[in-house]
Amino acid sequence: MDSWMQWLQPLSERLDDPQTLQLVFGGLLGLAIFALLIAIMFVVMGFSDPLRRRLRRLEASAAGGTASTESALGDWLGPMGERLVPTEEEARSRIAQELRRAGKRSPGAVNLFFGVRLLLTVVPPILLLLLVPFVRLEPAVSVMLVAISAIAGYLLPRFWLERTIKRRTLLLRRGLPDALDLLVVCSEAGLGLGAAIQRVARDLEISHPELAEELHLFGLQTRAGMDNKAALRDLEERTGVDDIRGLVTTLLQSMRFGTSIAMTLRLFAAELRDKRTQEAEEKAAKVSTKMLFPLIFCVFPSFFVVALGPPLLGAMAALAGR
Repeated sequence: MDSWMQWLQPLSERLDDPQTLQLVFGGLLGLAIFALLIAIMFVVMGFSDPLRRRLRRLEASAAGGTASTESALGDWLGPMGERLVPTEEEARSRIAQELRRAGKRSPGAVNLFFGVRLLLTVVPPILLLLLVPFVRLEPAVSVMLVAISAIAGYLLPRFWLERTIKRRTLLLRRGLPDALDLLVVCSEAGLGLGAAIQRVARDLEISHPELAEELHLFGLQTRAGMDNKAALRDLEERTGVDDIRGLVTTLLQSMRFGTSIAMTLRLFAAELRDKRTQEAEEKAAKVSTKMLFPLIFCVFPSFFVVALGPPLLGAMAALAGR
């Protein structure tokens, strides 16, 4: 804390100078205007390019009506984010993979992500700079608010992406036991793996739409000519769920050695139930330890006040009277 104060003291002394504050405010305003002009230039370049306009129309017609909102946003923010996409293939593929796991599979999802990040980084600081003359705040506080808003706008899309991945992973894990039970029934009824997965996808559209969407995409890939093994590998990479990864590994081994898929699914479903039971028992065992701190800091003080308060007050009154 002392090191922070020693570091901030020269900065606060410099910010007390009116001329320094004017220079800092003018520099921030100039950077904000420059960033806004660059963003406008990206938008104009994106709209003026006929090749990009035709590609966006083709993507929108291929995606259908469900992607109309994303297409509209991509028309505005895609050209801005296209300039900010990392040039390294590894970083770009990692962002695309994370967006796929979040359920965003459109071709312009990466550009849209970086366009939203640029928008949230530039627009809030500009609005704050425009509101500073009308709000009576100290210049140092205004500069800190502008910097904090820019940093928060830059980090917010990443925070949203991580939370979306966690939420989608949880929903997929919750729907997998029901899907396994249905797959066992369909396999034992004589359906093949592809037909069974398509039937399960139709049955899970209401109860587990996320998992049904992934299984439906698997069916589309197999009907388009992709091999079952390649489609299963893509399902594993697309979801990133450990349980689905185990299911895919089990199915691939069953295909390799020629064992019964129905028996394999039944055994994996039993293992998954045992795993879920062990996780529930583990969480139940942690409850007593987690309840220790609320009991000590919240329940016990109020209990002591109620139980020992009247006797202590009586003893104090007796001692005062004596």
